[in-house]
Amino acid sequence: MARHPALAERSVIVSSFGKTYHVTGWRVGYCMAPAALMDEIRKVHQFMVFSADTPMQYAFAAALNNPQSYLGLADFYQQKRDLLANALQASRFELLPSDGSFFMLARFNSFSQESDNDFAVRLIREAKVATIPLSAFYSDGTNTGIIRLSFSKDNDTLLEGARRLCQV
Repeated sequence: MARHPALAERSVIVSSFGKTYHVTGWRVGYCMAPAALMDEIRKVHQFMVFSADTPMQYAFAAALNNPQSYLGLADFYQQKRDLLANALQASRFELLPSDGSFFMLARFNSFSQESDNDFAVRLIREAKVATIPLSAFYSDGTNTGIIRLSFSKDNDTLLEGARRLCQV
């Protein structure tokens, strides 16, 4: 959006380096907006966040100065998505299309009538695999029969998680 002047002048972009660069635990993000709006955002932000970890700021500055560090990310995540999807082919889950995210949605209600929350809890207890029930994203807790899986993990973790899910 920031590349298109008509959109940039009326857009606020908030994102996370952690998700982009596969370091979600670092918790560093950014905000871009027109200058006048950024002045107001900074006034609020200074009272919400004292500071970000200095070494991480340097790390992300270096990454931003090296386009190769982010230009290949789409292919990187596509390979991880494909790895997990292929490993789950032997499962009973129905995998839903995944575009532009490092999350995959899996429908399970063809083989379990549990709520998505109960099913996710059971996966943690029995399979030792953490998922997020999609109902967590609904204000009324609507049971969807769908769980969310992250493929932003190392390949061995993805394959082991898929192996366990195939046994459910």
